[in-house]
Amino acid sequence: MAQEISLLYITARDTEEARRIGRALVERRLVACVNIIDRIGSLYWWEGKIAEENEVLIIAKTKSSLAPEVIAAVKSLHSYSCPCIVALPIIDGNADFLSWVARETR
Repeated sequence: MAQEISLLYITARDTEEARRIGRALVERRLVACVNIIDRIGSLYWWEGKIAEENEVLIIAKTKSSLAPEVIAAVKSLHSYSCPCIVALPIIDGNADFLSWVARETR
């Protein structure tokens, strides 16, 4: 079961955007749950220089098979031209929780 579930790590501009994206993903049953972690510091290269911003982190739980749909949905909802959206496979975890994620997604 663990290999069938993924976490998606997504950054957003602010809490409002993170909540809008998270709610859309849950309502569409693309993910079972999102966690929103407010105000993370980010340093990164962008357009030839180092940028430093505060962002918001979204961690979404879903079936691995839905990751491409989640990525497409986030890209369509996101304000960034190149949003950070990466899927991370689950190696092991609470079997009851992983089963719940599978049941609550399409």
